[in-house]
Amino acid sequence: MHTKAHDLAKVRDAISKDSLPDKVADDLERHLDTLPELVFKPVLPPVDRGFAAWSTLAASCLMGLFVFGFPNSAGVLLAAFLEDEIYSSQPNAETILPLIGTLCTGILYCSGIVIHPTIRCWPRLRKVYVWTGTLLCFTSLLAASFTTNIMMLLALEGVMFGLGAAFVYCPLIWYMSEWFVARRGLANGILFGADNAGGVLFPLIMPPLIARLGIAQTTRVYALALAVCLLPAAWVMKARTPAQSSNCATKEAKEMKKAGKSEEKTRAWLRDRRFWFFAIMNTLQGLAHFVPTTWLPTFAASLGLTPSHAALALTLANGGMTLGGLAAGWASDRASVWALALGSLVLSCAATVLLWGVASVSLAGVLACGAVYGVCAGAWSSLWSGFVRPVAADDAALATTIFSVLFLGRGFGMLVSTPVTTALQQATLDILPAGAPRLGFTVDGGQYLGVIVYASVCFAAGATLTVVGWALDRRERSKKQVGKV
Repeated sequence: MHTKAHDLAKVRDAISKDSLPDKVADDLERHLDTLPELVFKPVLPPVDRGFAAWSTLAASCLMGLFVFGFPNSAGVLLAAFLEDEIYSSQPNAETILPLIGTLCTGILYCSGIVIHPTIRCWPRLRKVYVWTGTLLCFTSLLAASFTTNIMMLLALEGVMFGLGAAFVYCPLIWYMSEWFVARRGLANGILFGADNAGGVLFPLIMPPLIARLGIAQTTRVYALALAVCLLPAAWVMKARTPAQSSNCATKEAKEMKKAGKSEEKTRAWLRDRRFWFFAIMNTLQGLAHFVPTTWLPTFAASLGLTPSHAALALTLANGGMTLGGLAAGWASDRASVWALALGSLVLSCAATVLLWGVASVSLAGVLACGAVYGVCAGAWSSLWSGFVRPVAADDAALATTIFSVLFLGRGFGMLVSTPVTTALQQATLDILPAGAPRLGFTVDGGQYLGVIVYASVCFAAGATLTVVGWALDRRERSKKQVGKV
């Protein structure tokens, strides 16, 4: 490997062997250590194009498919658990079992705030994390297939798999920030679309497998498929910039000094009003985002629909999220992120109220709700690049830091929403009038009324905040334009 020290040694050797005048040789020797570092920097592959960039994106998509595929299929597994007396007869099963998917996804989203800073300091950890996470995911599912204790399932499939998935997924965000700049929105849209694609594929595959093999054997099949696919994908993953071990504080101090930046300037994003609007909007959206996909399968069962129909509703929701994510990722590179965010929130609220709360009294209504909600809500994650770009510009490290904050908000929403909606779903609500019309709100005696209202209010609050933030941003831009004139 050719390092800077190696190249300097070769230059010194050439000087000593050459017949240069002593004074010239001494001057060259004295100034070698002050030669610009650019001379010794390797030529980096191009961003936004090339085989290396797209192959890394493809490998990332395969990883996202499996690490998000399991929690995105939690609704199908929850329905299977609740129908099996081995699991449902255990104490507090109705409270603990819904937490498996919630805890898994919440840990996956929230861990980035801890993992990303370590990657920033020691980039070599990216590959270590990917391999470690793959091992944890495989081991947790394999071990879970040998137990029927719901607390053990919560620990293995909820906590351990969530940690493993976080170790796999967090480095992918760094790779995307390195390889894609102008097309970052599109790249992240494709990646997030692949995450949701797991929720399309596996809910279709799991019900027949569970019916034929049982829950335990199906879990083993998933674990084996995960290992077979993630191991070669991890090998394909490549960083664009050379990974070097370094002391984070020392490295950042040197870089700031070299660039003439103060620590105050590097923290300017924390004082950017747009960032805080984005963060709060994202948290409000996260408080409702997973509610329909978590409860649609059990809602369908309350309507008397078959497990296959319930799985189809979840599949359409995740399929819609894939399409919505791809479209929003493409649009976020071209259109106002405020307009796109407002559209996503308003349409998600409308789909929740009208399609779930009103129209979901039959299979057609449930399927329509899943598909439309998926497209509207699935667009949100792909808008994160549009949120990050005006604040972070082309600073990949800062972009990843802000992404970790947005992931944290989504994870917080996930962790809070399921216990809240579980309590609302189990509560007895005596607010329905006698002879109330047959609506989604009134299914099973109004058991899902509180859940639907909760999700709708969260989306509406996010939309209201988006309008305020957009208005303030437009006013600030107008002032800047007047100042320039």
